[in-house]
Amino acid sequence: MRQWRISIVFVLIIFLGAAIISRLVYVQIFKHDYYQALANGQQKEFQEISGERGEIFLNDNNKLRPIVINKEWTFCYVVPNEIKDKKETAQTLSQILSLDENFVFKKLEKEESFFKVIKKKITDDEINALKNANITGVYIKKELGRYYPLENFASQLLGFVGADGNGQYGVEGYYQNILKGESFFQEGEKGPFNYLLNFAQNKAKKGSDLVLTIDYNVQLKAEKLLEKAKDEFDIKEGAIMVLDPNSGKIFALANYPGFNPNEYSKENNLAVFENQIVQKTFEPGSVFKPITMAAALNEEKINPQTVYKDEGFVKIGPHTISNYHNKKWGERTMTEVLQFSINSGAIFAEKLIGDKTFLSYIEKFGFFEPTNIDLQGEVFSSNNVLKNGKEINFATTSFGQGIEITPVQLAVAFSAIANNGKLIQPYIVEKIIKDNGEEETKPTIKKEQIISQKTASQLTAMLIKVVENGSAQKAKIPGYYIAGKTGTAQVPWTALGIKKTGYSNETMQSFIGFAPAFNPRFLCLVVLNNPKTADASQSAVPIFKELAEYIINLWQIPPDYDVNEK
Repeated sequence: MRQWRISIVFVLIIFLGAAIISRLVYVQIFKHDYYQALANGQQKEFQEISGERGEIFLNDNNKLRPIVINKEWTFCYVVPNEIKDKKETAQTLSQILSLDENFVFKKLEKEESFFKVIKKKITDDEINALKNANITGVYIKKELGRYYPLENFASQLLGFVGADGNGQYGVEGYYQNILKGESFFQEGEKGPFNYLLNFAQNKAKKGSDLVLTIDYNVQLKAEKLLEKAKDEFDIKEGAIMVLDPNSGKIFALANYPGFNPNEYSKENNLAVFENQIVQKTFEPGSVFKPITMAAALNEEKINPQTVYKDEGFVKIGPHTISNYHNKKWGERTMTEVLQFSINSGAIFAEKLIGDKTFLSYIEKFGFFEPTNIDLQGEVFSSNNVLKNGKEINFATTSFGQGIEITPVQLAVAFSAIANNGKLIQPYIVEKIIKDNGEEETKPTIKKEQIISQKTASQLTAMLIKVVENGSAQKAKIPGYYIAGKTGTAQVPWTALGIKKTGYSNETMQSFIGFAPAFNPRFLCLVVLNNPKTADASQSAVPIFKELAEYIINLWQIPPDYDVNEK
């Protein structure tokens, strides 16, 4: 009987051993990959590591001036499952870090998270307070973050880097893929209580650096002039663009108001991030008249001395279009139409061209497409109302009302007048510095002549008259010939967010000019949103003059003539 029992026990042991061995074979051999992956998921921690972001510089007298850099910041984070008294810890952290207590407490509640960032970019005082508090489960650590040492300088032009590490707006957004470092996943191990033991240390590849075309001094001067315009004219917004009309190289791209990219999260009005020069359309007003004249001159329908008789208004069907202040000018030349900014004269020229031809020139000058400037978020209007428009639409467009354009489109179009008839490609980045060397960006000039050299020369001479004897005399600089045009356009109700036809009493006042007129080194556009002045001759023109004088002196541009001899 006893022998029988021993035999049963022995058989059971063999059976259980066989079962265990079978299970081990199944787990370790047949299911090896599955359980290995499961173990890795429990024991391994994977962290995405990004290479250092490329920095941004200006070329300042052949020396690189850093305007966007990477700086080491300290941040505070917590490991929720290490914290015993979450309420007390939340209260202490909220006091030290100046945060809402409920916000901190919600971070501490999430025990399934290995760690949670409580606050980035903490100050030295906060660091010392945290160290003195010595709270279990609360840690401080250093990381690289974006820093803009000049703060508000060229803020819309530069943009910023968001919390997700991606560039937003401006150069940061447009060149995101070039600036960002190379990313990879780094493997680390966790201990038995979910504590992080270590990460392998690897060096990630840094992103490329950028060198901008911006002239630091010109940009700074432009920004100060816009601040001055706010003080003197109480403008809502303002923008100044300075570029080389021969190459498209941009020297300044200033906006008012600006913002501090280091503290972008504190901005409540997201519209302040938009670059007005590339991201907002406006009806240009009389600065558009030279485009109409360019088409008429190029089609040989007029010459600078062509005369017409102004009655003070033009009737088109049921519509009556009047001159500024309802003034009647009598017999005037086409040069005088620009000189005194006569609406009826622009309509006269457009009628000689014809609507279809006029529309084709607007398209040639690039007003129906983006300029492809290297900044994020460029907008443009298809102007479908004009394309499908009636006679009245073309009449008002001839003097710049009823067509929507961006300031950068206007600057590019005027550059064709300044450079003898070719469209340019505006650009911000001059060099891309990579690991394997520098890569210079090359300006693009369209081979097609938008207008002939003769037309460009005639129109330039006409625009000089605007400054010498016309509505822009406040732009005159002794010793230099300056070509330019003023514009004072009424703002449509729809542009103010009001569903109403017609125009408000607000105005967009602008001036665009280039100098020296017959061998231009720069073109400058000033646009002011609703300044408290009657017209652009009192607001935008003086700003242009002050900036143009500054550039002439800064770059030591030789004069066109001797003031004493003239």
